[in-house]
Amino acid sequence: MKQKPIYVEINMNAPIDTVWEYTQNPKLHEQWDLRFSEINYIPKKAEDSPQTFTYKTNVIPFISVEGWGESKGTHHKQNGSRTSSLHFGTEQKISPIVQGKGYWKYVPKGDQLTFLTQYDYDARYGKVGQALDVVFRPLIGWATALSFDVLKRWIDTGEPPALQYRRFFLSILISVLFFFIWFYQGLVPKLIVVHPEEVALFSAISGIKGTAAQLVVQGIGVAEILFSLIWLMPINKRPLYILQIALFPMLLISAVAASSATLTGPFNVLTLNIALFVLSIIGFVLHQNIPTAKSCKRKRGE
Repeated sequence: MKQKPIYVEINMNAPIDTVWEYTQNPKLHEQWDLRFSEINYIPKKAEDSPQTFTYKTNVIPFISVEGWGESKGTHHKQNGSRTSSLHFGTEQKISPIVQGKGYWKYVPKGDQLTFLTQYDYDARYGKVGQALDVVFRPLIGWATALSFDVLKRWIDTGEPPALQYRRFFLSILISVLFFFIWFYQGLVPKLIVVHPEEVALFSAISGIKGTAAQLVVQGIGVAEILFSLIWLMPINKRPLYILQIALFPMLLISAVAASSATLTGPFNVLTLNIALFVLSIIGFVLHQNIPTAKSCKRKRGE
């Protein structure tokens, strides 16, 4: 089944000439656009010729995709808008894209500017490639929208894209780490093993003993697993960090009150809870005002 073209739109408080420069200058463009690592213009043979270029996208360390492109800009005098059409492609088999076409459009609206793109491409490897495109197309659409928001923030605040992306991906890394910690702590010692120390610690705090204590510990394990899954959701994580900043000191005090011996073991509750407490503070700070694809419209007429 034919997939819909990718569409992304964002409003900016910037003049058209500024946005045009940040998007048409290859050394500026490659800084904010997550889809390209390098863009190199090829000198034109004539002034009115389309602008050809080569690009490189670093997929993972030591693996990259290189391709070609051709763009041509037009100025619409009636409403002051501009359009830049694009044709691109690559011969590298590692790329899921054979070639594609699209455009950027710059539409002044009073003191604001609407910057939008629509593009489509042919997937490589026939029906297999089309099946994989069900996953790849939303991913590259998300990368386009995230890049547009990074561009907007760069123009609005002056914060370079490299710093924005550093905060963004560090925030994701910390979120995945907290997912793993809560998931593991809920699954292994509380559900699979039902570790005696977990049961003994809970019994010392609550006074509940025996089978009832084991069942409650298992229930806590389920709750921790459910909480871990929230860390993978595309939501604002700052409330989760605030919750943990309040929770980890309470867990530490409760554990020490139940048994002071928990302070003397290797990798004990003191070092663990302090580490997670500090990491929660770092995550809270990093997550402030991070770029997001949600600031963009992904369908016409939204």
